[in-house]
Amino acid sequence: MFKKDKQRQRDLFESERNFRLLVEGVTDYALYMLDPTGIITSWNIGGQRIKGYKPDEIIGRHFSCFYTKVDRANGKPARALRTAVEQGRYIEDGWRVRKDGTFFWASVVIDPIFEDGELVGFAKITRDISERREAELGLQRMQQQLAESQKLDALGQLTGGVAHDFNNLLMVISGSLHTLRRGIGHDAKHERAIAAIEAATKRGAALTSQLLTFARRQSVNPQAVDVTTRINAVRAVLDTGVGSAAKLQFDIDRDVWPVMVDVTELETALVNLVINARDAMADGGTITISTHNATLRDEPDGAAGDYVAISVADTGAGIPPDVLTRVFDPFFTTKPIGKGTGLGLSQVHGFTHQAGGTVRVESELGKGTRVTILLPRRDVSLPDETVRAVEAGGTGTVLLVEDNPDVAVVSTNLLEQLGYTVRRVANAEAALREIEQDGIDLVFSDIIMPGKMDGLGLARHLKATRPELPILLATGYSDATANVSGDFPILRKPYEIHELSQAIAKLPR
Repeated sequence: MFKKDKQRQRDLFESERNFRLLVEGVTDYALYMLDPTGIITSWNIGGQRIKGYKPDEIIGRHFSCFYTKVDRANGKPARALRTAVEQGRYIEDGWRVRKDGTFFWASVVIDPIFEDGELVGFAKITRDISERREAELGLQRMQQQLAESQKLDALGQLTGGVAHDFNNLLMVISGSLHTLRRGIGHDAKHERAIAAIEAATKRGAALTSQLLTFARRQSVNPQAVDVTTRINAVRAVLDTGVGSAAKLQFDIDRDVWPVMVDVTELETALVNLVINARDAMADGGTITISTHNATLRDEPDGAAGDYVAISVADTGAGIPPDVLTRVFDPFFTTKPIGKGTGLGLSQVHGFTHQAGGTVRVESELGKGTRVTILLPRRDVSLPDETVRAVEAGGTGTVLLVEDNPDVAVVSTNLLEQLGYTVRRVANAEAALREIEQDGIDLVFSDIIMPGKMDGLGLARHLKATRPELPILLATGYSDATANVSGDFPILRKPYEIHELSQAIAKLPR
């Protein structure tokens, strides 16, 4: 009996020793014991690695020292022990604090230990899952970015379809105005009415173009631009975007140099900057748009030379330094989900660098932010927007290929006013049959049409079979020009009679 008791004691000692070695040797988990009040009574090497404390530094202290100040103030440690007793186990993921004060994301399990029905302590397991959490958050960010991208793509498709139909409507209005203008003579009242309709039509076309650019459905078309004129052109849009809570003011230098940019991209960048500035001022404030000439020398980013500086400054909350480095990242936003795509500043950055310039951000917490677009000076002649091109007359027969009957009527009138005879068909197949009869001097076709062959397919077929036949294409949907690659001249709807005349005059004969 004595030998058996001694053997059981040795077996028990060996079992406890092996268990202790196992627990103390685990490095990926903090495994330790608490007394019934939460005082730490044991410690393993995993606890030392994860939390930074040596056994003699932590044994005897209350386990609440691992919680954040906010959690301690809210009574979370005591609530965790109470839940473990009442429910048999406590499981949680949350922030914990290391010895050096740094935070880590922990997976925590607390099990109560009972002996003869009496609580004698707790077994606690903690694992550092910060890397796993960061990976999960990264996946969530990617999923959100994908959702935003899909939403933007859907918006682009919707906008493109609407733009096609809307530009056809504007084409009818714009084309009809020329006919009305010729019929009313010099009646001042009617001329003012027509001028107002014409201005509204141009603004509608510009807004459609801006929507297409925002939805990434508009091709870039750089041209010589007077910055002051363009800012004045979008003042109404900017005023509407700001709303009543913020004040919009301008400090525009009228002698700024010309630049070479895509007009719609420039206007979109301005709108994006103003909207961002508005959102940074929850309680209202002032947004200032300013322009001036700037000559940069010995710049650290190598941006030396003459530039036109366009700045948008706000009096908002400012941008924290850790966020400032990421503001141009696509899809990065500090706005709530659904309140921003994270593409506004990335569009500004992309537009500016595509134009050969650079963009800079200055911000101070509590004092506001200034974003400055620097566009390189271009020694180019600005177009005189007040002078209309001469409407040159023409002769010969034009085959008009247009499925929209209202647009076809307007286009026919414009061509006839220029001196052409017009034969009209509604699709590419009918156009090929008409061309077989000869007598066609020019083909003027819309790109988007129903049927197996669209306008671009018709143009390519005619280029291969009738290379001597001049072809002019038209469209109100910029995405339709993606595969043209300069093979054929394209007239964008809505167009006016002088633009049609110019486009025909430039065709190779």
